[in-house]
Amino acid sequence: MTVFAPFIYLGRKLKMSLAEEISKAIGAHGMWKQRLRNAIDAGKSEFTPDTVAKDNACDFGQWLYGNSLSAVDKGCAEYKAVKDLHAKFHQCASGVLKCAVTGKKADAETMMGTAGSFTTASGELTRAMMTWKAKAAK
Repeated sequence: MTVFAPFIYLGRKLKMSLAEEISKAIGAHGMWKQRLRNAIDAGKSEFTPDTVAKDNACDFGQWLYGNSLSAVDKGCAEYKAVKDLHAKFHQCASGVLKCAVTGKKADAETMMGTAGSFTTASGELTRAMMTWKAKAAK
């Protein structure tokens, strides 16, 4: 009998499956839209643009760059696409935040608009993560 175990026990930490990590990341990165909107409205943020620009500082980035993934996982095209798009997402989010906290509200709004750089990067990253997640589920 096969038992589905979404978490694998490694030492004292529970490790999520690849698909679960990706689902978690999609949600976490989706929350950035609201954080950036709040920063635009307030003209300030608890985060700095330099910190947001680092794609290896968030939980997902640490997972992407860390040792949890196998060489096979890191060698697949989906991983490479997500890694590149994740870095682009952070650069765009940092750009929006920089505009928001330096009084360039209109520029920040443009980046967050339908055809804006942040919106485009966010959509591309989400689609790439969904593609990777679907492949991982097979």
